[in-house]
Amino acid sequence: MTSIYDASGKMVPCTVIEAGPCVVTQVKTVEKDGYSAIQLGYGERKEKNTPKPLKGHFAKAGTTPKMILREFTRFEEGHKKTFGEVLDVSVFEEGEFVDVSGISKGKGFQGVVKRHGFGGVGDSTHGQHNRLRAPGSMGASSYPSRVLPGMRMAGQMGHAKVKVTNLRILKVVQEKNILVVKGSVPGPNGSFLIIERWS
Repeated sequence: MTSIYDASGKMVPCTVIEAGPCVVTQVKTVEKDGYSAIQLGYGERKEKNTPKPLKGHFAKAGTTPKMILREFTRFEEGHKKTFGEVLDVSVFEEGEFVDVSGISKGKGFQGVVKRHGFGGVGDSTHGQHNRLRAPGSMGASSYPSRVLPGMRMAGQMGHAKVKVTNLRILKVVQEKNILVVKGSVPGPNGSFLIIERWS
């Protein structure tokens, strides 16, 4: 993240995203595939690391091998994309709102205090020691004599799909395919994101 100053001199926290160029590598229709969708490819990939079926797929679209392929089924009427068309940040406008989804940072195996915000047993225990961040009682007694599903416990935290909604576009730099959005987006630096118009 970084920050910029708006016209009134107020500092605004923001994130800089490289958005595109993306190539339409496939157009699916109701007649042929049973539903309408477009497939976009982004990022460069070495020819030697590309499987043969994908080489033919990209050659048909007239583009070099792409790293990421994603399918989109929702698009505005009258904005159908053609095979091999290149999309860049010009499809976005300053001031409009977008949804950004990605994979959040992985935090490994975490306890209940960090994962769920438990307070722990604290210092006021009955002679216990070294249990400040323990989860405490699970709540099950002779009935039902088991831990109920969905109980908040320690476990894997992060590395999950997250969508951040209603992020306002502060700036569009078409020469470098850069979007500047207000606020934070999921994932570490260099991760891949999906940007959709807010609806």
